[in-house]
Amino acid sequence: MAKQSGLGDYFAVDNSAGALKDISNDVTNLGVNVGQNLIDITGLDKSAMERLIGLADGSFAVSGVFNAASNQAHSVFSTRTGTRTVTYAIGGNTGGNPVLSMECLVDSYNITRGNDGTLTWTAGLQLQSGTSPSWTTV
Repeated sequence: MAKQSGLGDYFAVDNSAGALKDISNDVTNLGVNVGQNLIDITGLDKSAMERLIGLADGSFAVSGVFNAASNQAHSVFSTRTGTRTVTYAIGGNTGGNPVLSMECLVDSYNITRGNDGTLTWTAGLQLQSGTSPSWTTV
């Protein structure tokens, strides 16, 4: 696959009932973190760090335009309880595109009203399942 932009991306999150909802149209910014914990095992006899690979982690930081319509961002995030499947496909949810899917918990859902009248939201989603997140293809 060649270089590409983030145009046409797909972002879907389970609602509190466990039904996957495509909220791509509401999302304006998205950050993905697929991290790896490193364990410091440096001995006294070393002059540089020694590390082992520890636990994997993953999270999404998402923001967008407020939309209270049924099955859109507000209805997905307004109830924060329960495990959510989160799916992000770069270039769209079609064959061959990179996709990251993982089970997450919603750690925050914040709404901001700007002095210009804009109404926006941010949400944080953190890995829940204990399964290392990995990129595949649609």
